[in-house]
Amino acid sequence: MSDVAYDPAHHYDRVTQAWTLLLGEELHYGVFETGDEPLDAATQNLTRLMAGAMTVPSGVTVLDVGCGTGAPACMLASQHGARVTGITTSEVGVEASLARAASQDLTNMTAFELRDGMDNGFPDASFDRVWVLESSHLMPARDRLLAECARVLKPGGRLALCDVMLRREMPFLEVRRLRKPLGILRDVFGDARMEQLETYRALADSSGLIVDRADDLTTATRPTFARWRANAENHRNRVVELFGADSLDRFVEASMVLEGFWDDGTLGYGLISARKP
Repeated sequence: MSDVAYDPAHHYDRVTQAWTLLLGEELHYGVFETGDEPLDAATQNLTRLMAGAMTVPSGVTVLDVGCGTGAPACMLASQHGARVTGITTSEVGVEASLARAASQDLTNMTAFELRDGMDNGFPDASFDRVWVLESSHLMPARDRLLAECARVLKPGGRLALCDVMLRREMPFLEVRRLRKPLGILRDVFGDARMEQLETYRALADSSGLIVDRADDLTTATRPTFARWRANAENHRNRVVELFGADSLDRFVEASMVLEGFWDDGTLGYGLISARKP
């Protein structure tokens, strides 16, 4: 893998517009109940599943860590009546989130700010809920992320986290052997550091949270990759305009690498939810 310094904010500033066409408006994996659903239905399934695991009664305050372009935050505000603060290190993400909220008349229910999930700067016990959707794998200090999530939760508050995860240990020699496919993933998706579901459980426990749900969603998320490739074909001309043919071809190649890792048991997808005593 490349030793060039990686800046996740710069990466997402560059790819966000194109990824909206490739990954869908919600910019995350889908949970497929039959395998035949369109991608947007499956991504909505995932956000509903995550909201159900966290529970979102009307009026609660939610911190969305790694808010993307604001789709989940706006969903939590519009469908659940939550007051949501989304944070990201991407200026493009903040701008897109603010525009999305304005277009849905949700500016009084949402806020979006440039902040780091590993050091968010909010006071202790600021939020009723913390939502972390596919952003933790880009944060090198997962212990600090979980500690910050726990710190800003009010007593009785709840956390929900979904992400790509390791399903088995990868010895150093195997990592070296897989240098090329792992490099493709880094180039396309960023400098990710995946952990096992049980590691997230342990980090939550050590942060003083009580984990009440840990689900392996690997099988349900696998059809996502074929949908991404279909989007790449359907939107090829526009995506090439946005970030170039080479980037699009690498994205397609990366989706195939991920699919292979899903199938051989290396990578998968997981959800945890926890409460603060």
